[in-house]
Amino acid sequence: MFSLSDEAVPTPLRTTLRGIGQVFFQENALTGACFLLGIALSSPLMALGAVVGAAIGAATAKALKFDEAEVAAGIYGFNSTLVGIATLFFFRPGAASILMLIVGSVAAVPVTRLMRRYVPFPTYTSPFIVLTWVIYFLGLALGTPQVAAGDPLGSVGFVGAVGHGVSQVMFQASVWTGLLFLVGIALNDWRHATWVLVGSFVGMLVGSYHATAAARALDPERLVDRALFENVGLGLYGYNPTLAAVALFLARRSLIPPLLGILLSVPLTELVPKLGLPALTAPFVLATWLVLAFGWLDGRFFRDPASPSS
Repeated sequence: MFSLSDEAVPTPLRTTLRGIGQVFFQENALTGACFLLGIALSSPLMALGAVVGAAIGAATAKALKFDEAEVAAGIYGFNSTLVGIATLFFFRPGAASILMLIVGSVAAVPVTRLMRRYVPFPTYTSPFIVLTWVIYFLGLALGTPQVAAGDPLGSVGFVGAVGHGVSQVMFQASVWTGLLFLVGIALNDWRHATWVLVGSFVGMLVGSYHATAAARALDPERLVDRALFENVGLGLYGYNPTLAAVALFLARRSLIPPLLGILLSVPLTELVPKLGLPALTAPFVLATWLVLAFGWLDGRFFRDPASPSS
């Protein structure tokens, strides 16, 4: 396994950057730095939200005296990172949005701790999902100024759609951002980078299988009606599969679980917005939990009986 050490990075900065890297399951500050640079290329404001969120998460976990090794690994930083980015993805900077970002980033830490203790499966980004749904609907209720949906991208081609599928994990639609994400992941583990590419590619194919010139669908994040081809081009059917692929590869070094997670996450990406909820990474979490549950059931009910003693 190829991995570039991050030990030369000063401790507080290393912990913060590892929190950003853990969004893709990478405990590496250099990976986090690549992610941060990639976000900044697309949106300096959301890059600032990522840093603030990750730093708040690490500081909160340290103040609460959580396990030092987990804090240092960035375990309590990645949900806060995503909360920081998501708040500025949905809402313009202002007193209300900044307050929600700070409170949400702090709350992500104890919520992560509680879910890790009581949820029977790995919690992944579920604390981020729950808290961001709260922030989203609270912001709407308060009349917080929203960020407008961008103009249609037009035709982005194969490479653009796959690249966007990688970068959209952190709310960016940029091939260069996606490339920097892949470089960062490969610095820590090239196998994970390969699975990220496979996830985005297969997710794009599955998402577009029923696309026609007239087909339309909800944007899974903005909840606005778009041409289905545009959703695919934006990478909105690719980012959940990338996370599911890596998570399930980490759970079991096999081809089948990651591929099954990729395939399940795409229809879930279409289902969640129909419930009136931004999809965020909920399709990834649900798909991964389903595959893990299938594995548990397989081991529980279809285990070969012990051979009788002779």
